[in-house]
Parts: sequence; C-alpha cells; structure tokens
Amino acid sequence: MTGRTDKRGFAARPTDPDGWIKAGDTSAAREGAAPANTARLTIDVTPAMRGRIKVAAFNRGITVADMLRELLAREFPDTSGDRP
Repeated sequence: MTGRTDKRGFAARPTDPDGWIKAGDTSAAREGAAPANTARLTIDVTPAMRGRIKVAAFNRGITVADMLRELLAREFPDTSGDRP
C-alpha cells in the first residue's frame, strides 16, 4: 500500500512560518468576513481570559475575531484625516 508521507497533521506547525503568515487565510470568503488585506495578530492570554473572551463573544452572537476587531477599531480609530 502506498501512501503520502508528506501529509501534515491537523495541528502541525508549518515548515515556513513567514510564508504561512504572509499567505493569509485561503478559506472561502464568508459573509461579513474581514477584507482580504488583513494581517494576523497573535497575543498571549491566560486560559481563563481566553474562556471569558469566548463566552462573551458567544453571548453576543458573534465570533471572537469579529468582537476583537470591533474592540480594536473602537480603541484605535482611524486618524488618517486628523492633524497631529
């Protein structure tokens, strides 16, 4: 029986992390999804904080990513038209 030996596991780390990050998400676009020109942001949180964030998003009926995008947009508004 011949099988593929280069098959990556579900949670396997990519061999080229920089290329993986630059490639972005290749999944099908969904309604209300973020624009294609986005960047990933990785932060470290405690498991308890992660749980609270997930529960808050679930209670609001939105995804964690959408909730955090809204939070960041509110806290860091676009000031490109403002004078320094």
